[in-house]
Amino acid sequence: MKLRIKDNTLRFRVSRSDLARLLASGRIDATIHFAPAQEARWTYAVEHRPEATEATLEYKTTEVVVVLSSAQTQAWEKSDQVGIYETCDLGQGEHLDLLVEKDFACLDLSDTDNDDTFPNPAMGIACQPPER
Repeated sequence: MKLRIKDNTLRFRVSRSDLARLLASGRIDATIHFAPAQEARWTYAVEHRPEATEATLEYKTTEVVVVLSSAQTQAWEKSDQVGIYETCDLGQGEHLDLLVEKDFACLDLSDTDNDDTFPNPAMGIACQPPER
């Protein structure tokens, strides 16, 4: 699983095996260690729960979890849908965008770099030069 943070956006990219594990176990996670101390780590995770109706965020000092609806996650896995998207209202005019997307194969990388990714829907489409 990959995580990209930009401004008020959390974007999770999940591989085929990540999505299979998410559906089988209900959770996928990864932890980054900033120093040897136990408290110097941060975990990011995606879960699906039957009672969830939309994507939400649970935040603790050492962990952030995006919670998805089980029904939505199962439907997403079986479809061509790229991702699950939600905007969380933080109050006072602030919001946080949550994106959980399938990790597609890069068109310009070697097959090794594309292991365990989803087939890119743009594969085989020739790039057109811009009109002048």
